[in-house]
Amino acid sequence: MTSVQDDEQTKSVPETIAATRILPVVVLENASAAPDLAAALTAGGLRAIEVTFRTAAAAEAIRLMAERPDLLVGAGTVLTPAQVDQAADAGAKFVVSPGFSPAVVRHCQERGLPVFPGAATATEIQMALDAGLETVKFFPAEQLGGVGMIKALAAPFRSVRFIPTGGVNTGNLADYLGVPAVLAVGGTWMVAPALLAAGQWDEVTRLTAAAVAAARPA
Repeated sequence: MTSVQDDEQTKSVPETIAATRILPVVVLENASAAPDLAAALTAGGLRAIEVTFRTAAAAEAIRLMAERPDLLVGAGTVLTPAQVDQAADAGAKFVVSPGFSPAVVRHCQERGLPVFPGAATATEIQMALDAGLETVKFFPAEQLGGVGMIKALAAPFRSVRFIPTGGVNTGNLADYLGVPAVLAVGGTWMVAPALLAAGQWDEVTRLTAAAVAAARPA
């Protein structure tokens, strides 16, 4: 089994995420399901996961998943510096936030954690660049104009890479990944709450493998 820690000696966190171009966005109600979910996702070919701080189980789920050397585990929906500390202490290797918070970005940088803040406008992208960041989350992608909006924003910001999340699915996956500025897409269809609640790990693996295969030609 290839170690993500070993990979990070030669690859940055964005490059590891870009290896499969899919970043599952997970909402776990019960941390005890984390090991099975991690196993299902890696069996489907994924290398990275975003565990959101939308539930009380997030930190423990991150801790359990981070024990796997073949999975890069990050924390999502991080809204405060305190949550940055929780994520880092649990073993998260990167942080994602829905919007641009100078306090969150600064604290991530102080702790040496790569951070991908949400940026929906040219102003927010310039704020990210001012903070030394060149990879941002574009959220909620479909509601903000989807592929067309990303292309428009990418034109003046040629160094910026986007991780569109929100409304991305198997039907529009290729359209998003066909944009050169898109690093990867965030998605939930392979980790839908109903699948996780029912413990349908084989189905998670099947959907994950199909997503990874669909992303490859793009």
